[in-house]
Amino acid sequence: MDGVSDLPRRAVTRSAKLASLPIGFAGRTALGLGKRTFGRSAEAVAMEIQTRTAEQLFTVLGELKGGAMKLGQMLSIFEAALPPEIAGPYRATLTKLQEAAPPLPASTVHTVLAGALGEDWRERFVSFDDRPAAAASIGQVHRAVWHDGRAVAVKVQYPGAGKALISDFNQLARLGRLFGVLMPGLDVKTMLAELKERVAEELDYTIEAESQTIIRDAYADDPDFSIPEVIAQSGDVLVTEWMDGTPLSKIISDGDQETRDHAALLYCRFLLSGPKRSGMLHGDPHPGNFRLLEDGRLGVLDFGAVDRIPGGFQQRLGLLLRIGTMADIDEIEEALRREDFIREGVEVDAESLQAFLAPITEPFVTETFKFNREWLRDMAARVTDLRPTNVVRQLNLPPEYVIIHRVLSAGTGVLCQLECEIPARAESLRWVPGFADDADGELVTG
Repeated sequence: MDGVSDLPRRAVTRSAKLASLPIGFAGRTALGLGKRTFGRSAEAVAMEIQTRTAEQLFTVLGELKGGAMKLGQMLSIFEAALPPEIAGPYRATLTKLQEAAPPLPASTVHTVLAGALGEDWRERFVSFDDRPAAAASIGQVHRAVWHDGRAVAVKVQYPGAGKALISDFNQLARLGRLFGVLMPGLDVKTMLAELKERVAEELDYTIEAESQTIIRDAYADDPDFSIPEVIAQSGDVLVTEWMDGTPLSKIISDGDQETRDHAALLYCRFLLSGPKRSGMLHGDPHPGNFRLLEDGRLGVLDFGAVDRIPGGFQQRLGLLLRIGTMADIDEIEEALRREDFIREGVEVDAESLQAFLAPITEPFVTETFKFNREWLRDMAARVTDLRPTNVVRQLNLPPEYVIIHRVLSAGTGVLCQLECEIPARAESLRWVPGFADDADGELVTG
């Protein structure tokens, strides 16, 4: 049977690998206690335990498909907390896994289509290409022509993908203590529960169709953006308009500076404006989900991972972002505690916190900012320091900020890949409620 279509059969194997992790953790903890008795410093031992724990954790996750693979892609905060010699191979493993995923055989695709659209599904299409145009962790996309002559993208979910994902997350939820070794200030169980809920939504193409339609309506006739129309949705099949254009990944590799800056500005504008304009945040800002169209607009794809951002929370988020750019570290710490980024009872060094935040918030302070790989490497170095004294290890990621953190981190990474210079502050002032208001509620224009 095909390697992707029998995901449920491998649940036992995956569970066994996941279950082996706590055993290794216990062994490393005992090893650490033993080494302490021979005079090694607690900090050195702690670093070794953390490094070995991370190495085993991501080795096992890298061997898995389904939920563990999805988790590995999503939890950039854990990847960022690793030294480069571990994080690099981990990213490479996940990339190979995704690229090497064999396509579903045509017969299986036809079975899914018949189950969702009816046995006469072919009558809905003028033509249907059995070769997938793109593949992802839970499904693949086929190009076709709808019965009215429109070119369409047909998204087909892998049979059994849902059960495999949820099964993996149930296993991973038991590993909170293991993740906690890497980030002691993090409420891992709550975070994993939030991620499980998001993945469950991503499996439901009904929710994706509704989200895509809402966002398309919010950006109707927009001079900057194009969202494909949802043509049909039933069961594990989603049919939308086909979108051509130059993938953002192609602009990253080959685009000239003017094109890079233009694409980057629209990319930044879309991610920042989404909550205000549609009440939603696009949760997967991967370059493959964006196209630069011939008319200069930015086309946006894949609305499976979308977060609903209510107005009150938008205001809180903007206020937090603005406070983070201030010089008053006491006010910054108070805001972080109020939003539970610093959990009750956790103490942080104010100077270390300010030194950590200053360069990260720089794009929102200066008139324009040059995003580049060198700056990103510097930011990563600040986070990947595993010493117990690193303030980032004392910080928490509240559940409601999980997808926002992922979008901000991944989006920043894409901007740095584009090597662009854009007015990120001006875009934030325009689109993020709370960021533009001073204490008296007046607009800040500087």
